Amino acid sequence: MAGAASLRGAALTLAGAALWGFSGASSQYVLAQGADPTFVTAMRMLCAGALFLAFLAVRRRDVLARVFADRRTVGRFAVFGFGLLGSQITFAISIAYTNAGTATVLQMTGSVFIMLFVCLRARTAPRTGEALGLAAALAATYLIATQGDFGALRLPVEGVLWGVANGLAVALYVVYPKESGLFERFGGLATTGLGMAVGAVYATIVWLVRAIISLAAGDGAEALRIVAPPLDASGWAVLAIGVGVVGTFVAYALYLSGVARVGSVAGGLLGAVEPLAATSLSAVWLGTAFSGADWAGFALMLAMIALVTIKGPKARTDAAGKGADQAG
Repeated sequence: MAGAASLRGAALTLAGAALWGFSGASSQYVLAQGADPTFVTAMRMLCAGALFLAFLAVRRRDVLARVFADRRTVGRFAVFGFGLLGSQITFAISIAYTNAGTATVLQMTGSVFIMLFVCLRARTAPRTGEALGLAAALAATYLIATQGDFGALRLPVEGVLWGVANGLAVALYVVYPKESGLFERFGGLATTGLGMAVGAVYATIVWLVRAIISLAAGDGAEALRIVAPPLDASGWAVLAIGVGVVGTFVAYALYLSGVARVGSVAGGLLGAVEPLAATSLSAVWLGTAFSGADWAGFALMLAMIALVTIKGPKARTDAAGKGADQAG
């Protein structure tokens, strides 16, 4: 029975991570049709947040009651929601400048930031494997950015910076709920769901403010594009289903359910399917071309995940595993 439960957990984890990759490719598809990253982020979080709230209202009403009964807990979710917004919007902007595969790989630097945070907090130096993982992540980022021509930057510098910023944002949103006790009190699914709903409010404000700024600057056409992008029927369908419902709500639900069975360390390793899925879909579905340098960089990032999550003290491997497995 234990073996069957572990196998089911692994399958759920893999499915969730693969759907995250599908979300990245879907975001690339929608952005290519002229959608603004703030619009994509707001729609993603509004859709997933509403579904999570509906799920909690039906299945976990006790969680909602406990959260709203304590002002400090409400405040912590307000902070967590802002962190989730940061991770989602930097990811969308990174895709806009690069592509889904590259953005997802750069997002994996979040595991390195988490490892460094844990080391600083514990006042200990990185283990040999962690140090090698850090070196692998730096080498991967440099290789992808330069495409093997180490005298020039081949990717837009904005894409690289937003990708690394996304990794940092992921690290912050992963560390905070663990440090604040939200995961321990409410569980991963409920915490993520409520955080997504709160983040949706922030994302909507950012989206509308961006449109208002464009309108105030006299660029009515740009304001209209931000509020109502010129998507065709397939674009709206991919946004709703690929980005919102399947790529976020279903992906998180499957993944967190799987991690509850296999543990965060195994979840972090299985979560490495996300960049593979995003890259494969981006290449096959969207026709994105990847070079040998790209694939070498992707391989180095996968090596980094293994190095920072295997054979370490539980507290450190748990944190690194969560960084890899909750990027989304």
